[in-house]
Amino acid sequence: MNSKIILALDTKDFSEANSWITATRESIAYYKIGLELFLKIGAESTQKLVSENNIKIFLDLKLHDIPNTVGQAVASVVELNPAFLTVHASGGPEMIRSAVANANQTSITAVTILTSLSDSDLKLIGYKEDSFVSAVQLAKLAVAAGATSIVCSPKEVAEIRKAVGESVILITPGVRPSDSEMGDQKRAATPQDAIKNGANFVVIGRPISSFANTSLSAMGQRAAEINSSIL
Repeated sequence: MNSKIILALDTKDFSEANSWITATRESIAYYKIGLELFLKIGAESTQKLVSENNIKIFLDLKLHDIPNTVGQAVASVVELNPAFLTVHASGGPEMIRSAVANANQTSITAVTILTSLSDSDLKLIGYKEDSFVSAVQLAKLAVAAGATSIVCSPKEVAEIRKAVGESVILITPGVRPSDSEMGDQKRAATPQDAIKNGANFVVIGRPISSFANTSLSAMGQRAAEINSSIL
């Protein structure tokens, strides 16, 4: 399937997540399972969700701890066979190397700067550089340590593509179709712009999942429309 969307299963409910997959699987191959769902249903039910639907997952746990702890955490979830597993690039090269050493076939995916953070937020946290410079620096650090995919905002994706080359997979959350609200995203762009500037995949949640409030068929149609617009 030719699909560039990773649909965010941002729900606490197994049945709802399952229905979203059923509604969109004709146009989406990858699904994001984040902390909200994973901490509610656990690894066993996550495995059930994956195996029953034969889907590929972006396991968005954003691991960030000392190297040994992160390495063991990665070892604990690789049996789920996620296509992508996120760690925070700010955890440093040794932590990333420990994750990679335990990842088997999973792509360790380094998160640069969260798309909900503005430059003023970063200044308060203590970052020396702005989001653009910091994201590029973190991406380069992560790839040097063995990460094979990067999460970055669409605002930095073009420069990160130049910095890390064509072999690294770039995944951009914080994308919003032009007819959708920005929500809590501070550094957002359209899916079309993200792909044009070098992203391999875009993560989309509410601009698709909110259509389930109308009907599951409406949600499926919305997913197909957005995917078609960026291919």
